[in-house]
Amino acid sequence: MSERANQFSITLAQLNPTVGDVAGNAEKVRAARARGRADGADLVVLPELFIAGYPPEDLVLKPAFQSACRAAVEDLARETADGGPALLVGTPWVEDGKLYNACALLDEGRIAAIRFKVNLPNYGVFDEKRVFARGPVPGPVPVRGVRVGVPVCEDTWLEESEDYENVVECLAETGAELLVVPNGSPYARDKGDIRLSISVARVTESGLPLVYLNQVGGQDELVFDGASFVLNADLSVAAQLPAFEENITTLRWTRGENGWRCEGPIAPLIEGDKADYAACVLGLRDYVSKNRFPGVLLGISGGIDSALCAAIAVDALGKDRVRGVMLPFRFTAQVSLDDAASLATNLGIRYEVLPIAKAVNGFEEILSAPFAGLPRDITEENLQARTRGTLLMAISNKTGAMVVTTGNKSEMSVGYATLYGDMNGGFNPIKDIYKTEVFRLSRLRNEWKPPGALGPAGEVIPPGIIARPPTAELRENQTDQDSLPPYDVLDAILERLVEREEPLAAIIAGGFDREVVARVDRLLNIAEYKRRQAAPGVKVTSRNFGRDRRYPITNKFRDEGRPQAKPDDTLISRGASGSAEAFDG
Repeated sequence: MSERANQFSITLAQLNPTVGDVAGNAEKVRAARARGRADGADLVVLPELFIAGYPPEDLVLKPAFQSACRAAVEDLARETADGGPALLVGTPWVEDGKLYNACALLDEGRIAAIRFKVNLPNYGVFDEKRVFARGPVPGPVPVRGVRVGVPVCEDTWLEESEDYENVVECLAETGAELLVVPNGSPYARDKGDIRLSISVARVTESGLPLVYLNQVGGQDELVFDGASFVLNADLSVAAQLPAFEENITTLRWTRGENGWRCEGPIAPLIEGDKADYAACVLGLRDYVSKNRFPGVLLGISGGIDSALCAAIAVDALGKDRVRGVMLPFRFTAQVSLDDAASLATNLGIRYEVLPIAKAVNGFEEILSAPFAGLPRDITEENLQARTRGTLLMAISNKTGAMVVTTGNKSEMSVGYATLYGDMNGGFNPIKDIYKTEVFRLSRLRNEWKPPGALGPAGEVIPPGIIARPPTAELRENQTDQDSLPPYDVLDAILERLVEREEPLAAIIAGGFDREVVARVDRLLNIAEYKRRQAAPGVKVTSRNFGRDRRYPITNKFRDEGRPQAKPDDTLISRGASGSAEAFDG
């Protein structure tokens, strides 16, 4: 066997596609291939569905879009006749009237092979079974004399289920020498550990090295963190790409007695609160840039939520694309005015103060007739927030800048936010951030600036904002008995209700006050209609109020907090669960 036959180079293109920008995504493929060619690569790999952008959702059902993706792939295939590296690129693919999530191997001027995704995720943010057909279990594809297995994303995330095919096992049995896994795996806190453990299991089962290539970038509420990695067959980490940034790395593989092996760069990864902050920055940056907004504006209240959002915005876009507006009313404290001004100075953003008393008084005067004889209540207080929302949207309409919404997950969960006021806008970078984490991230940002952030280093959020005890105003549809518990208690209850879906009885048994738990659950339920109308925002937890948590607005069921009844299996007739057996005898 020649020395060349024992060498193989793969360029990993951890890049940021834009959904629907077929031509732009194809240009990114060309640039990655040019880099791979300069590095002497045999194969350049792109993430899942890269030509379309991921996830394309129902856009992928449009015949014109399918055609555009096919044409782009064919153009790229023709270009591989130049003797450069082969390409492995994700794309939608129509064959025999069925639409597949596919990977195309392009080499020597042709589409040398097509492999289809077999296991289609249909949970959380994923809905692939509705748009794609299930592919057949694949064999490896030959690339320059190397048999490469190409399981696509979910094809390595096995479940003990009849619906899941063991694609990796089939590839190993049919002669694959290494596994290349194109992914579109969104960020969630601590998800990196899950990805690594799943990949370790596949390597252990197959005895094959594995390349895990993930895309990077924001797409609506999802953020893809990249953080691609490579495992040798002995489970050692051969390479680790950085998180939250584009990266092109070429890896040199050598074939020995125990198969293929490589050693590449190991980039340090940020985790925990730092990763959540980086996700918020990237999600806002890509939402604004990919939707071609010239910049953003947000209401600066002197409170911690708007302060954190302002810091995220400047880190994402730079100070020249961020505008802060203070909209004080007669109840606005001087300390809030002072802190808001200090924040704007620290960040270097354009800032103006627009008092709203005349507008609020005008609304109250207009409403004096329909409100005649009715006592003042929370309605008048909500006019402040609605006035602020109206003025921010007017500035947005005039300038084209997108309004950044600043409601945190704790208060949005229980409805402590006003529709058409402080919940509405273009995008909310802290939509999935609980109030206790808002404080942690604010303290963190004063000590650390993430790589690639465009804002200033050092203390950007005035310490007085972070030190001031949080307060929550009552909002619409709420009464005095609906006052909130301390945020550490509220967030702990919400985490168990929202992320874990625990019964109230279990939460109460965990040491929380029964009345407090019942009150939080009630507020969570009645605020569903508000959350449906809120702006989109970055997802950082396992379940947010986007596509992963879907509750009906009209819903009469309430958990009473009683112990759950145990099922009585003695009531089930033999054969009741099998239609064929039901007719036996």
